[in-house]
Amino acid sequence: MMKFTGLAFAVLFVGDVAGSAARTEENLPDLLAIQLRAQGYACDKPLKAERNDKLSKPDNEAWTLTCSNATYRVTRVPDLAAKVEKIEDGKEAGK
Repeated sequence: MMKFTGLAFAVLFVGDVAGSAARTEENLPDLLAIQLRAQGYACDKPLKAERNDKLSKPDNEAWTLTCSNATYRVTRVPDLAAKVEKIEDGKEAGK
């Protein structure tokens, strides 16, 4: 019985971690939009966030955030304000 309880706990824990990662991915555009708004940028409705692997480095993630009113390149470094560049239509460099 003890082995079954341990196995059941492990399955629940792994399931919760996997579900948490999926929820984080779903909320990523919202989280990036909150950070942009806090820095004074307009993002009316975040539509999608795509990681830019060419510009990303360890502890320095680059994202393209598409909002209903604009598209931004957002570079995030821990404990610092994000570097934000507004991308003009059809002019996304570095991708």
